[in-house]
Amino acid sequence: MRHLFHHTLAPLFLLICCPSAALLMWEINVNHQGSVASFVEQVLAVGFFAELVSVWEPVVWGTAAGWKIIGTFAAVQLLLMRVVPGPRFCGPTTPKGYVPVYRANGLACLLISLGLFLLGGFAFQWFEPTIVYDNFAGIIGALNVFGLAFCLLLYCKGRFFPSGSDGRSGHFIFDYYWGTELYPRILGWDVKMFTNCRFGMMGWPIIVLSFAAKQAELGGLSDSMVVALIVMLTYLVKFFVWETGYLCSIDIMHDRAGFMICWGCLVWVPAIYTSPILYLVHHPHQLGMAWSTAIAVLGVGAVMINYFADRQRQVVRATGGKCTIWGKKPRLIVAKYCAEDGAEKETILLASGWWGVARHFHYAPEILAAFFWTVPALFSHILPYFYVIVLTVLLLHRARRDEERCQQKYGAYWDEYRRLVPTRILPRLGAVLNRSRS
Repeated sequence: MRHLFHHTLAPLFLLICCPSAALLMWEINVNHQGSVASFVEQVLAVGFFAELVSVWEPVVWGTAAGWKIIGTFAAVQLLLMRVVPGPRFCGPTTPKGYVPVYRANGLACLLISLGLFLLGGFAFQWFEPTIVYDNFAGIIGALNVFGLAFCLLLYCKGRFFPSGSDGRSGHFIFDYYWGTELYPRILGWDVKMFTNCRFGMMGWPIIVLSFAAKQAELGGLSDSMVVALIVMLTYLVKFFVWETGYLCSIDIMHDRAGFMICWGCLVWVPAIYTSPILYLVHHPHQLGMAWSTAIAVLGVGAVMINYFADRQRQVVRATGGKCTIWGKKPRLIVAKYCAEDGAEKETILLASGWWGVARHFHYAPEILAAFFWTVPALFSHILPYFYVIVLTVLLLHRARRDEERCQQKYGAYWDEYRRLVPTRILPRLGAVLNRSRS
């Protein structure tokens, strides 16, 4: 029964619910003023499926404008991936010996993308800066159709034309949802780098800037919108500064290119991750200088802590531990493990700095950053906090998956690491106080 749930029922449930949730986020924010209660009343009056049809029917295949926008954006990002210079970066070797190679030009591509949007929308007036907001329902409909079809293409490619030897095939629903290949490439473009970094994450700042332009058009830019944008855009700049680190994360190293990752980045990121800013378009709260400054400082601080935590681990592994962490020699565990081909390898587990606070402490400031770019929406409705809630569940689940993988991979070395760093995400208060006294 557990096998049936994991391989069929759970993926099938998510395949049905996630596309609907993406468009319902727009529907509730725009047509129900962000009120879930208002939407529920409508559902009770006309029936859930009737309401779902009324939401989906006008845009189920997208709109002509929506297809044009995402087609243009995708083409620009594919071009930038190929032509913008950047150093060669090699990702982690797969269990079967494949080494993914990337061009590390993410920050330059972000600056070019933002420049093109700001120049085209404001300086040269090639299009209205509110273009994304004005066509967002049609964009989400088009993205959903494209995402579902693209994941089917990836499934077929993994089955019949794999890019390497790390593919797998089995149950259709399971493989469609989880993916068949770790590092698929199409015409030389790395699929996960495109979907995850250069479409989903690169589209995110363009979308929220267009939402902000809509609020400015409707009645002026509120300080709550400005604060949320400051924290969110800081996070996105941090992401592209750290992009090579992301290419070594669990999303890329272990999650295969399927519905969960690729559809999620093509549709879920644009529809859900941007939703706090979408809510603010029609709820322009004025926070005042004191609250605005406090929220911005705390939010940017959370983003920077998240960055420095990831940076510490990168520096330690790049230098083989010959560095300092918080002014001291790092506390390390040199963990040996057996690769899939039977060869013995080793890696470094960092047990000091931020990685001595908790084994996955970097998830805590990431959740806090999302909270601080959401809290300018205040507390009239729960909908703006949907992303924070989903992110918390996602990261808790990811931490558990990573714990299981590390325990299996490192064995006794992981037991030693758990002894040195006893908490998973948030440290116990007593442990923090003892550490500060020592």
